[in-house]
Amino acid sequence: MSWRASVTFAVLCVIWGVPYFLIKLALVDLSPACIAWGRITLAAAILVPIAWKRGVLRPAMRHKTAVFAFAIAELVIPFFLIAFGEQWLTSSFSGILIATVPLTVVLIAPLFGVHERLGLRRMAGLALGFSGVVVLLGLDTGHGPMLWLGVGAMMIAVAGYAIGPLIVQRHLSGVDELGALAGSLVMASLALLPFAIASAPVRMPSSTSLISVAVLGIVCTALALLLYFYLIHAAGAARASLIAYVNPAVAALLGVLVLDEHFGINALVGLIMILAGSSLAGSRSQLQTQRAAT
Repeated sequence: MSWRASVTFAVLCVIWGVPYFLIKLALVDLSPACIAWGRITLAAAILVPIAWKRGVLRPAMRHKTAVFAFAIAELVIPFFLIAFGEQWLTSSFSGILIATVPLTVVLIAPLFGVHERLGLRRMAGLALGFSGVVVLLGLDTGHGPMLWLGVGAMMIAVAGYAIGPLIVQRHLSGVDELGALAGSLVMASLALLPFAIASAPVRMPSSTSLISVAVLGIVCTALALLLYFYLIHAAGAARASLIAYVNPAVAALLGVLVLDEHFGINALVGLIMILAGSSLAGSRSQLQTQRAAT
């Protein structure tokens, strides 16, 4: 990679490891729906004018059904459910669970007409990765049933993140990425608006919560996606997808150092197993597990 691509990669690793921490801060005053709507709407306000100026928004909207499906799978469901789950899960725990996206892509790809041979290496990777989830879930059993509600929300979010790029690969492969993303942000914002209004705070949120949502929308969504598109073109999708292996470490580090979250041996072993399993399961795969920012 060139030095610019290398710097972009490093910046994205940090930017996409931060959302779990920021969501935790925003949850003090805001509902999950408000957080998800706020970041999506801010990102739309930035990316839609850019897409319009480049002339890629209108052509993308000729594929409204696929763009809407992508908006629900990649934006509405994950952004809302990650914030919902973090009401009971630590930010570091959440970041590690989201790292199972590559494993999930391999499992559900055949449902979208993407058929690849499940060789011994990839099967071993799946087994190792999901064994890591089992190890990880042995960490926080003290939270009782609410822990499992949070875990369930995270796993549905993982499914959404996995389905999103498969929709792109199957139905939006010839559509400009920026145009499709800008259109999906608008649709996602409209879909979440009623829920955000219904759960709006009765008092003015703190500056910490508002700044957290602003950073989520402007930096972790809009700017990060622009950088991600640049990285794909500069270094290729395969190298760009390696960001997914660094994000959980950044999320865990922030959770431990800033929020004083517990991070024991189970979390460390689970994280290593999940990342190693994802690497094995994704080997020789043509799937592009791009993420629209957590």
